[in-house]
Amino acid sequence: MSEKDPILRTLQYVPLVRSLIGKFGKGLPLLDFRLLRVLKADDDKPLFHKIGTRNKYSLEVVFRLINLRFIAIQSDGLKNSGFPSSVNLLWNLQTLIVNRTFGGVAPCEIWNMTQLKHVHFLHFELPDPPIGAKDDEFVLGNLQTLSRIRKFKCGEEVVKRIPNINKLQISYSNEPQGLLSYCLDNLGHLHKLESLRFTIGTLFKQPPNDWVQNFILPNSLKKLTLMGTKLKWEDMKTKIGWLPNLEVLKLRYKSFVGTEWETAEGQFCNLRYLLISSCSDLEWWTTDSNHFPRLEHLHLEDLDKLKEIPSCIGEISTLQSIQLLSCSDEAVISAEQILKEQ
Repeated sequence: MSEKDPILRTLQYVPLVRSLIGKFGKGLPLLDFRLLRVLKADDDKPLFHKIGTRNKYSLEVVFRLINLRFIAIQSDGLKNSGFPSSVNLLWNLQTLIVNRTFGGVAPCEIWNMTQLKHVHFLHFELPDPPIGAKDDEFVLGNLQTLSRIRKFKCGEEVVKRIPNINKLQISYSNEPQGLLSYCLDNLGHLHKLESLRFTIGTLFKQPPNDWVQNFILPNSLKKLTLMGTKLKWEDMKTKIGWLPNLEVLKLRYKSFVGTEWETAEGQFCNLRYLLISSCSDLEWWTTDSNHFPRLEHLHLEDLDKLKEIPSCIGEISTLQSIQLLSCSDEAVISAEQILKEQ
């Protein structure tokens, strides 16, 4: 940024600024914002933008601002493949949002940042805590949100160090090395987890059902989104249907495979919203109105083989809407019939 830049000239006169929010086309100015608490410089542009059009910043520069409580930034991912270990200098930080174009690995030092409440990484991996750490070391007891983490192994040493996690978003984009190291059953130990998004990329070579079968979900879940898991519809009864607090269930692209889904009485007792999208094998859905006693919204997308929406869905007293997008003609006709009967 040149000395003639009007933004730089203005900032030179406010060294005690507490919050800095804006777009800095040529990077963050190298000024001494020693009292800065909030830095938002991610410019809120779409995720997949043309290379070269997004503002990117040197993390090394940002991590010198040791009094920061909040960071939202688009890093210089095209230049540096690493994530600076100096992030742990931000010992006051509570919210860390780092978007970048290419993936990387966060440093182990992040486990020293005990004030963290919300962490959002785009295509980053989170390493395990340092080897040999004691049970009371490297515990992120304040952490509530951990989103967009790649290849999260769910190891015991990690899970027990995020005991108060409320929202978790994890993804697996490529075939993992050593599937046995992915301990998805440990998700069941996150007793305060209320929202989980679990995604397996479409290019995943290993049939995911073999290892996703091991995942266990905590009863605390209120919102669950699955994508690419390729579970069988029979698995719904054992892994999801009995979750007592589940209110929102989103089944996206190939989350479930098979031609028929038959529900069971006593499940989905609190479900309010159900989305089924791009589970293209589904032809028959067998259910009863008392299987979804509190359902309010049913959203169906890209189900071109579905023969019909069960007529009993219209008997659910709490139902407010049925939305269809790119579904079979038969499904549309059955929805119209439900509307006519109501």
